[in-house]
Amino acid sequence: MTSIVGVTGGASGIGAAICRELAERGHTVVVTDVDEAGARALAAHLPAAHACALDVTDAAACAHAVAVIEREVGPLTAWVSNAGVSRMAPFLEIDEAQFDFTLDVNLRGLFFASQAAARVMAARKSGCIVNIASMAGKQGRVPFLADYVASKFGVVGLTQAMAFELAPLGIRVNSVCPGFVATDMQVRELEWEARLRGTDPDSVKRQWIADTPMGRLEQPQDVARVVAFLLSPDAAFITGESIAVNGGAFMD
Repeated sequence: MTSIVGVTGGASGIGAAICRELAERGHTVVVTDVDEAGARALAAHLPAAHACALDVTDAAACAHAVAVIEREVGPLTAWVSNAGVSRMAPFLEIDEAQFDFTLDVNLRGLFFASQAAARVMAARKSGCIVNIASMAGKQGRVPFLADYVASKFGVVGLTQAMAFELAPLGIRVNSVCPGFVATDMQVRELEWEARLRGTDPDSVKRQWIADTPMGRLEQPQDVARVVAFLLSPDAAFITGESIAVNGGAFMD
């Protein structure tokens, strides 16, 4: 039976790497993203892939996207909630609009997207969900990202709660906690942090690498391979875990 996997925020960055890795391993991937054109462009270059517009901040849209996948592609086997945003500012300067947006995408959006997927999996008593959290979901010692930290700690806790409740329904739930991942989002964060620290992006990048014992920035593929493992039979008895994939930048 073909494995059908939906990926949120799949048009770029870590999400795109996850889509590519899963497609190369024989999964039928549904690339979902608020950027529908980007999702369709990526899907067009992957074997047996599909694309679907999805704004995860809209709970009804999450349910609709899952229904469309079930109707037009087939029974959903697995789901990867990856969509996320960040913006840097000192804690005392984060306003209500920024806080709400970060939590709306990173936690509320993940909650309702994963919930929609879990509902159809529960009916079949089988499935697997991977939530993308962050190294910032395990430690608060992260500068200028207090709202992001709050959202990702929420993802780690939500993953455990989901795993506990959904295990009797045959659904495994885990999360992945990346570190300093080289994506377009990271380029923006380098510029933001450099400005806030009064330095330059290259200096910040060198510090991030120095903070990583394995001596390099993480690549999106590093995350994607762990997601693929968690969806595989090799991880059949793993649930409720938040797997650190950060080159040793944070060890718990």
